[in-house]
Amino acid sequence: MVPSTPSLAVGRACVSLTRTAPGTRGAGLSEAWFGVGGASPSPVGGGGAAAGARAPLLTAPGAATMTQSVVVQVGQCGNQIGCRFWDLALREHAAVNKKGIYDEALSSFFRNVDTRNGGGDADIHKGKIFSLKARALLIDMEEGVVNEILQGPLRDVFDSKQLITDVSGSGNNWAVGHKLYGYQYREHIVEKLRRTAEHCDCLQCFFVIHSMGGGTGSGLGTFVLNVLEDEFPEVYRFVTSVYPSGEDDVITSPYNSVLAMKELNEHADCVLPIENESLFSIVSKIHQMTSSGKLGSTVKQNSLLTSSAGSIKTEQEKPFDAMNNIVANLLLNLTSSARFEGSLNMDLNEISMNLVPFPRLHYLVSSLTPLYTLADVNVPSRRLDQMFSDAFSKDHQLIQADPKHSLYLACALLVRGNVQVSDLRRNIERLKPSLHFVSWNQEGWKTGLCSVPPVGHSHSLLALANNTCVKPTFTELKDRFMKLYKKKAHLHHYLRVDGMEQSCFSEAISSLSDLIEEYNQLDATKSAPGTYPSRLKIAM
Repeated sequence: MVPSTPSLAVGRACVSLTRTAPGTRGAGLSEAWFGVGGASPSPVGGGGAAAGARAPLLTAPGAATMTQSVVVQVGQCGNQIGCRFWDLALREHAAVNKKGIYDEALSSFFRNVDTRNGGGDADIHKGKIFSLKARALLIDMEEGVVNEILQGPLRDVFDSKQLITDVSGSGNNWAVGHKLYGYQYREHIVEKLRRTAEHCDCLQCFFVIHSMGGGTGSGLGTFVLNVLEDEFPEVYRFVTSVYPSGEDDVITSPYNSVLAMKELNEHADCVLPIENESLFSIVSKIHQMTSSGKLGSTVKQNSLLTSSAGSIKTEQEKPFDAMNNIVANLLLNLTSSARFEGSLNMDLNEISMNLVPFPRLHYLVSSLTPLYTLADVNVPSRRLDQMFSDAFSKDHQLIQADPKHSLYLACALLVRGNVQVSDLRRNIERLKPSLHFVSWNQEGWKTGLCSVPPVGHSHSLLALANNTCVKPTFTELKDRFMKLYKKKAHLHHYLRVDGMEQSCFSEAISSLSDLIEEYNQLDATKSAPGTYPSRLKIAM
């Protein structure tokens, strides 16, 4: 299967699908967030019973189209992060949507469902919010986490027919997740993906959230990625992959991660690698700064990147909630332009088009700033400039990397809130001399400006860098794999699964080695920053 190239982006803006009439749903969560529970919705063109069989919305050529995205969360880690994303997304929309009206911003990730009189799940496209349902598919081969979600405060956000669970788990074995459960559940996965897609008028992107070290997240998660490419080849595939640390308690995590890497290399459009170690460091840094009193001012309520304050979540926070909130905030900022207006909005397909010059080099290093906001009335420009500087600091990266000392292929800055285009340009010009860009893309910047800031902030920045600094993460993973593979340790657990052969291991490590070599070849071209002649500047 040939991986997608950036040149295909023009033909992959969105996919329109015909909507079918599905079954029954539960009550919504509208009242808790938007204060509109029980209000009569205002469907377009008729009553609720007939709405379920209505044709898809048609868009005239050249007209503006609001796109939708679907989140596929796989495994324990994927579902825990997904749960935090939906919780914080509801908080964010509720802060903006004061009137409780179902608008285009909500429609990008939520359906508005008519559940009156048990009459199915007819979509309400305009008017008051009735019952919001996440455009999501939840998959886990051990049902504990999904059951916990369904018994928690977010239970009404998820469609009970959009769940796939088993009871035995994958036993930290990629082969069980990919080869066994993948083929066993393929038809169910395709059916539920189609059901979700059919509720979208213009499906643009699938977001897959999973971990690399376990069995279900790595194995079944990458199997789902293959299915998405087969069934929806024109829809973008963004993958958020959580990589294990060197001290991971899963001994076979190097095998699982390298086997999953081969699938990511071949079937993803963009991958956002996240390292547990980096998340832990950021949580520790925030805790240290906010508890030491060194800040010299009060931290603004709800502004901590790790905080769940103000969300619907009511039970006691779990140990990993703070780390998962960071990844959830990454996804919130990544999708902000698809959900809210802005003077310089960046479409999701523009990320792949502008940041992925070669098909396999689609790993984007992410950083988030600020980590918190001080409760100052005015935001001085020096603090705004510091936000841009921090985005390129190794302390703010979501993997253990220092991009300033590596080579940039391209970089995107997604800014939210009260920031002007002139602030963007000024900071790019200020930072550019200290950064190494490839010689053939010295002006490789892509910028987006969304007017709606995150809750608790006046402004924020997500930086996405296609940078060779990911190479050490992959090299360390390869070294950990080889320590086990040279001794053929634990190999028998994988080879006893039907369809799994030792050639799968050799092909996977070969794929990873080739990827590392591509980064090595780019690094070999690195020169000192600022040594290339500047291009002709065009007045805007």
